[in-house]
Amino acid sequence: MSRPGTPEGVAREAARADSVPGAPRSSGRPRPRRPAQYPARPRRPASTAGSAPFPEGWTMGCFALQTVDTELTADSVEWCPLQGCRHLLACGTYQLRRPEDRPAGPQNKGGMEVKEPQVRLGRLFLYSFNDNNSIHPLVEVQRKDTSAILDMKWCHIPVAGHALLGLADASGSIQLLRLVESEKSHVLEPLSSLALEEQCLALSLDWSTGKTGRAGDQPLKIISSDSTGQLHLLMVNETRPRLQKVASWQAHQFEAWIAAFNYWHTEIVYSGGDDGLLRGWDTRVPSKFLFTSKRHTMGVCSIQSSPHREHILATGSYDEHILLWDTRNMKQPLADTPVQGGVWRIKWHPFHHHLLLAACMHSGFKILNCQKAMEERQEATVLTSHTLPDSLVYGADWSWLLFRSLQRAPSWSFPSNLGTKTADLKGASELPTPCHECIEDNDGEGHARPQSGMKPLTEGMRKNGTWLQATAATTRDCGVNPEEADSAFSLLATCSFYDHALHLWEWEGN
Repeated sequence: MSRPGTPEGVAREAARADSVPGAPRSSGRPRPRRPAQYPARPRRPASTAGSAPFPEGWTMGCFALQTVDTELTADSVEWCPLQGCRHLLACGTYQLRRPEDRPAGPQNKGGMEVKEPQVRLGRLFLYSFNDNNSIHPLVEVQRKDTSAILDMKWCHIPVAGHALLGLADASGSIQLLRLVESEKSHVLEPLSSLALEEQCLALSLDWSTGKTGRAGDQPLKIISSDSTGQLHLLMVNETRPRLQKVASWQAHQFEAWIAAFNYWHTEIVYSGGDDGLLRGWDTRVPSKFLFTSKRHTMGVCSIQSSPHREHILATGSYDEHILLWDTRNMKQPLADTPVQGGVWRIKWHPFHHHLLLAACMHSGFKILNCQKAMEERQEATVLTSHTLPDSLVYGADWSWLLFRSLQRAPSWSFPSNLGTKTADLKGASELPTPCHECIEDNDGEGHARPQSGMKPLTEGMRKNGTWLQATAATTRDCGVNPEEADSAFSLLATCSFYDHALHLWEWEGN
């Protein structure tokens, strides 16, 4: 795959950007070219002065448990945060179907084929995590075809006795789905839908319930952003759950990639746009922004307020940097951490206040320790960095399940599941393996060579199974008290473009 910044990479991305709604325009600020399918890899900045390069595929205690073929390109993944449902994982996909990808269509009277518009297809998957199944812990329980999904989030509180999942889709709508029990597991059924605007894509959404301990009189709200640069404030009727638009306003000149609540003061929302601006808004007076920051040098595409510390905000951008802010002073960030890839999503750990998970497109996923960044204004420490070959990681999320104990494979086991061809993904990752970068080199007989420092596998090891132990994780769907769990272990999921794969990982954060 050609890298951004190289002549072939720039030409490839420029060609693919031609059919994107709101294609790149000339402006005074650098703007990434995006492929026709989705906003994709930014060009790598010419210099990352002051930052140490990350070794390719470097990881710390991260193990691949399973890889699932999502058939369409996957861009969002979300674990349910509600007790009793934390074993459930939703995954959303986005696929651009061009006219040439479809069978020959109708012809007009002159014998010429009628041109049809491009169609953005999507599919919603619901999986159940079963810790008793060490070979395939994720089991698909539902799939639902829909318009292409660009973002989705679970509401952190039950509404009318049910868990709710919100979707932002390519039809320009916000959908609400309700989780109901079925004979074997759970299924999501449509509940309410609201079109934001005509001729737009709904790009993001966030619930006002991100922080534990929502006040009883606090209304349930959703903030959403769209491809025309607008933000939309929606209210959710909790008695008969349905969506009602409260306000809409122009926030950015180009696409508003992201909108997010301040979870501690839900009248305040933040937005990031393809104009490179980070802005704050008071939804009671939405016509005027509270602040504008130009600290990011390219489009701002991820924002999340910390659910643990009141004044902490994290933002990510196509400029390949994650910034941590004290919301009481938005003139200068607390810390600036380069991550070598455009930051499409960021997620605070549900229990460990200092951990931040980032989906970094062509640079894979990162886990950051932000403790010193928050307390001493130092650059965050990258604990784990993992790159998957020929893929763009767009989705990432921590599980709310708590591990009590775990037995894993020896550190020298080689990951036979990573780097698998797309056609083989359904059978890949049948056994949990340590997460090391996959080497494309082979020994001439189709067997990948282990990395330097990794103990080679013998045929005897393969046959008798001593090279790999089954995962024996005990998970608990308990409250949000981290002291109840072994704090060293976390479960997380990522999903990616091109290889249309959902990956399940176990991370030891010692």
